[in-house]
Amino acid sequence: MPSPILGNAPPASAPASIGRTTGPVALLLPLSGPLAPLGQALENAAKLALSGPGAPTLDIRDTQGSPQAAAQAAQAAIAAGDGLILGPLTSAETKAVAPVAAAAGVNVLAFTNDGTAASPGVWPLGITPGEQVRRVIGYAADQGRTRVAALLPQSDYGQSLGQAVREQAQSLSEPAPDIAYYQGSFASLTQTVKSLSDFADRGESIEAEIRKARDQDNQAGRLKARELERQPIPPPPFDALFIAANGETLAEIGTLLPYYDAGAPQVQLLGPALWAGNAAGIGTQSALRGALYAAPDPASRAAFLAKYQSVYGAPPPAVADVAFDAAAIARLAAGQGGYTTEVLTNPSGFAGTDGVLVLLANGHVMRGLAVFKIQSGGPEMVAPSPTSLSAPAS
Repeated sequence: MPSPILGNAPPASAPASIGRTTGPVALLLPLSGPLAPLGQALENAAKLALSGPGAPTLDIRDTQGSPQAAAQAAQAAIAAGDGLILGPLTSAETKAVAPVAAAAGVNVLAFTNDGTAASPGVWPLGITPGEQVRRVIGYAADQGRTRVAALLPQSDYGQSLGQAVREQAQSLSEPAPDIAYYQGSFASLTQTVKSLSDFADRGESIEAEIRKARDQDNQAGRLKARELERQPIPPPPFDALFIAANGETLAEIGTLLPYYDAGAPQVQLLGPALWAGNAAGIGTQSALRGALYAAPDPASRAAFLAKYQSVYGAPPPAVADVAFDAAAIARLAAGQGGYTTEVLTNPSGFAGTDGVLVLLANGHVMRGLAVFKIQSGGPEMVAPSPTSLSAPAS
């Protein structure tokens, strides 16, 4: 089973350290309400990481899945002397807990994947959309695909992805990306794909010239029309396209891209980690074969999966990986000087269940993800997860 690793000494430029050095570890979970079954699985994972002698005491508290109750649970845990908070689960709960923990100088390893919940002393350990975007766009850039566009849902999730696409393009010194947001209807999706691909100028202008030549109704016009029909439509104004969709919507996009001449091979299609759950199904669509997505290597969690199932008799949900890693980090930190920012942000990072991760002083988390290619027989790993990460200079 993967175990966290930390360097023995912090860097010379270590961030100002906050956080308690001793005390039990609080675990804030929804143990009642609709999310209670998930909360129980997360509790199981945390206990698995803290089993055995020498582990810190676990103080388990119910958030009821409510931001208000989560804040109250954090206050009670801090009053009880807890030195570190693991959880809560959701973004709203995490944002409610953050000011309570900050006022007490207690660090938080949250389970959400919402990067906007990050702040100094609060680390969302879920795999954020931003990390997925950075990995797959960076890989595409290494393959020479440097003109990026994005097709995203009109939602908070889509907006967060759009921001990540812009930031990654800027960090790679690439042109500003074209980003289009679609609504739920097929008509909206069609118009958005058509507009993003600039088909009006690329394809419709040629079609208009063909009609004009045919309208001459003479030999010269017919020859001109046939010549124009053999003329290839120019490529779209991008050579990589990040698509945030799945299921039926992704299938519809798969039919629209070839129609507007905006798919492979001119364009490298890119996608999020959620494709991993249906990569085989996506591979049945010819227009989407060869698309890339970034996600954890399934082999990296095999040991955790086997141990969890052997102890609890059922496979864990994916988010249980995060609870296990948070508890394992807490256990290691307790033996390395306490739950302080200085210890938690050691640049050597941790070997987590889903790959290496490094906690940054601003609350963001760097993760080492693999890159996969959609194929008809299932996904193919084209780039393994890195074994180490370099934190950006502060």
